Amino acid sequence: MPKVKLNFRGLSIRAKIAKARQVIDSLTGNPNYPSPHPPLADIAALANATESKANEADATDQLRKTQTAELGALEDQLDAAMIQAASYVDSVSGGDEAKIMSAGLDTRSPATTTTEPPPAPAALDVTVGDRDGELDASWDTVAGAKSYVIEISEDVPTAWKHSGVSTKSKFTLSGLESGKRYWIRVAAINSVGQSGWSDPATKIAP
Repeated sequence: MPKVKLNFRGLSIRAKIAKARQVIDSLTGNPNYPSPHPPLADIAALANATESKANEADATDQLRKTQTAELGALEDQLDAAMIQAASYVDSVSGGDEAKIMSAGLDTRSPATTTTEPPPAPAALDVTVGDRDGELDASWDTVAGAKSYVIEISEDVPTAWKHSGVSTKSKFTLSGLESGKRYWIRVAAINSVGQSGWSDPATKIAP
């Protein structure tokens, strides 16, 4: 005997709304189903409320992406301005530590010889990127690290593959499949060698 195949949970939010409205239209005035349960009005109200909240979420997500891009641009400008200010203090102070400290800046530590690989990066965090299929990874800076290597694994943290190299403690992974879960890990590199891997972090690509 045939049974209903709903397959509803696997649909996207928008597809669920469309399917619900399709069923409502099909059941409205259908003599085969004189008393739909739950009432069609209740299902319609839920579909409308879901659509309204989905629209709000989309608008919020777009605003977040815009604000993140604007924040990144301002951060870059601030970085550049502070580098110029530090260069100015360097040139005017003539290496006088007291004068440098009086400008609210620190002095560099004497150069040391590195004899061991760096420690593994800590505090790895992964967030959604500015575009679909992008994830942004960031972690604490590792002292003495010249660069960082990033690896990624799909679905489960086992089949690792190279994703990229960064000279900063952040990296954007792009070209990912929207809706798929990814695992990311990072290692630091200095003149001696590579650290162990960080604890992995996971996120579903937008």
